[in-house]
Amino acid sequence: MVSNPYRFRLNDLSVPFVGAPMAGGPSTPALAAAVTAAGGLGFLAAGNRSVTGLRADVKEVRTLTDGAFGVNLFVPQAANTAAPGTAVDPAVHLSVGAYREALRDTARRYGVELPDTDPADDDGWAAKLELLEELRVPVVSFTFGLPAAPVLERLAAVGSTTSVTVTSVPEAEAAVRAGADLLTVQGPAAGGHRGTHRAEDVPGQEPLAELVAAVRAAVDVPIVAGGGIASAAEADTARSAGADAVQIGTLLLRTHEAGTSAAYREALGSGRYTETAVTRAFSGRLARGVRNEFIDRFTDIAPAAYPQVNQLTKPIRAAAAEAGDPEAIALWAGPSFASAREVPAAEVVRDLVRGSSGT
Repeated sequence: MVSNPYRFRLNDLSVPFVGAPMAGGPSTPALAAAVTAAGGLGFLAAGNRSVTGLRADVKEVRTLTDGAFGVNLFVPQAANTAAPGTAVDPAVHLSVGAYREALRDTARRYGVELPDTDPADDDGWAAKLELLEELRVPVVSFTFGLPAAPVLERLAAVGSTTSVTVTSVPEAEAAVRAGADLLTVQGPAAGGHRGTHRAEDVPGQEPLAELVAAVRAAVDVPIVAGGGIASAAEADTARSAGADAVQIGTLLLRTHEAGTSAAYREALGSGRYTETAVTRAFSGRLARGVRNEFIDRFTDIAPAAYPQVNQLTKPIRAAAAEAGDPEAIALWAGPSFASAREVPAAEVVRDLVRGSSGT
């Protein structure tokens, strides 16, 4: 592949800060543009977003900033080279059916019907790739799996820099072999979904700085470190371990520009909740969120079945959000969620990089 000197590079940033893509509403064009305007790299979340909506989001970002930004895609099972194939395991099918039965009382309580599930749903994968090729987005990142090398080559050919989320050294090595330009190394304290390359995998508990150092020793591409970073000191530690930039999500959830729902915002700042937990209860993939009634009730029985579990719980989550009830909302967040403040995103960027080495 011929190198393109005009493609985005992490050292193009004024500050080593990446705004984490947060699907489901928090990552708005305004938030992405605000992070970019503050000197970092803002992101849009394409996961569970329609192609039409994604096109509008990219267009809006470009009206708000001339700077670089990224779009994050979920890698579906059929396109995931780390776990190829679309055949449904009969045992998984049975476990999804059992989970449906377990959810029925909760669905009735919120006045919703549980939908049919479709394990082959690929979230508009092909159409979204074509759109991003057309729009020539500066950075395209991937999570939930490893896309094939030709996918990364297609994006590179139109000038996009590609990144893959990894949670281990073997995943990092595989991503680099596939042609990823950057890696987002995700540690165990990350809020939201863990980016393991297979839904059934349980990621390690190696602290972020140790994981970054191990990945840095194994591969020679730029690294973004993410997972539980909530202070300039923690950002500095990650960068000292070998990261070129840090990725922040939780601290952006209550910013003025975020699209976080009112119930979600209130829960983060209410003081009623004190801890997070890792669960498959909402989506079938492991994810860290504020511990609420739904997590307590369903974590032990939720199967490792994405996207089926996500499809089942979607109407419950939507009804709970509309009712302002945080007990059945996926309140994705890292352990320091109480530190999230209602301030402009630029203030979060400034505080995280203030005094950081290299700034």
